[in-house]
Amino acid sequence: MNLREMWRFSWRGVTANKTRSALTTLGILIGVAAVIVLVAVGTGSSKAVQDQISSLGSNTLTVTSTSTGGGGFGGGGGPGGGSEATSQNATSTRAPQLTMSDAKAIATSDEAPDVLGVAPVVSVSSVTATRDGAEHSVSTFTGTTPSYLLIDNTSVTHGRSFTDAEYEQHSRVALLGVSVAEDLTAGDVADLVGEKVSFNGVPFTVIGILEEKGSTGPTDSDDRVIAPATAVQDTLAGYGDLGSISIKATSADTVDAATAQVEAILDARHGVTSDDRDYSISSASSILEAATSSNQTFTVLLGAVAAISLLVGGIGVMNIMLVTVTERTREIGIRKAIGASRSDIIGQFLTEAVLLSLIGAVAGVVAGLIGSQFKIVGVQPVVAPYSVVLAFGVAVAIGLFFGLYPANRAASLRPIEALRYE
Repeated sequence: MNLREMWRFSWRGVTANKTRSALTTLGILIGVAAVIVLVAVGTGSSKAVQDQISSLGSNTLTVTSTSTGGGGFGGGGGPGGGSEATSQNATSTRAPQLTMSDAKAIATSDEAPDVLGVAPVVSVSSVTATRDGAEHSVSTFTGTTPSYLLIDNTSVTHGRSFTDAEYEQHSRVALLGVSVAEDLTAGDVADLVGEKVSFNGVPFTVIGILEEKGSTGPTDSDDRVIAPATAVQDTLAGYGDLGSISIKATSADTVDAATAQVEAILDARHGVTSDDRDYSISSASSILEAATSSNQTFTVLLGAVAAISLLVGGIGVMNIMLVTVTERTREIGIRKAIGASRSDIIGQFLTEAVLLSLIGAVAGVVAGLIGSQFKIVGVQPVVAPYSVVLAFGVAVAIGLFFGLYPANRAASLRPIEALRYE
């Protein structure tokens, strides 16, 4: 029996019971589609995180306090810090902190030639914005300096940014993210420029609307407000520690040098060494590497979970082929009696199994590509070409693997016993 006849007989066998064949291919379809969609979700999530981190620039640094530290002065203590430890015991330490003095020391030091900009960051939680009866809970309220926009690669689309003079004068002015502005006005967000908005009851004048950043999964990057840190400390945060210090190196090539320079300045101010620092410095590139590694693991996990459904679909193919062999025992006996060889029988039933898998795989690829066009849990899936090829190839291989045993079983039947089968 030639290949063309084998495919013709197999097609007749598959279409003889259309409902059963459709249900069998459905298992393969779901498995292939699940692999493509879930891998696309993982890839899309990874891309969104990478885009957000990359938007900061590869030459940004963030200094944050750590929960433990051996510095004897805390943030701002020691030379020029003006702050002493809370205990008289020379071996005791105070809670680690970062202060405005730390940020100013880095910005004005001649020992940091590779630092382009420095911005202290005061973060306030649970802030509600209100205006003319409209209300919005702000996700991120940041008090900082004008240089923060340069470091954050953010521009103002309507209005203007606040100035150094407004920062020094503790002016109550604010820049609104698009999401905040849209919830506070029924018209064009640009109409808010010059208007008063209250944050936890404290009025600020809106002087600008920030450029739209978009969303990263469930996180809305436009749900934020930026204001002078001095005014924020006056009204909302109090004169406590900083949440962090944002720093921009002169270029991506000088990130390591800038990091070393900032460490030298803070070590001297905090009275610490590399062994007991009460702060940590992270760069956008290091965060990107960690996020990429984490998302790759996440994507592999999603793909592995989806692959289980492919395995289940393969078991379904084997089950149906075993039933088919049993139902067609007399047909097998007749074919062997008139001269069909063992390879002919194996080829026919193996081709039927592969055909079922092939139909399911093609339909699964189409379903997966269509499903990947829609956002899932706030993530826009990005189809990975390798996942399409891999899912399709595995589906066909599953048809071969799980069809081999039923095909061998059919070929092993003795003609006389097959003809007697009722």
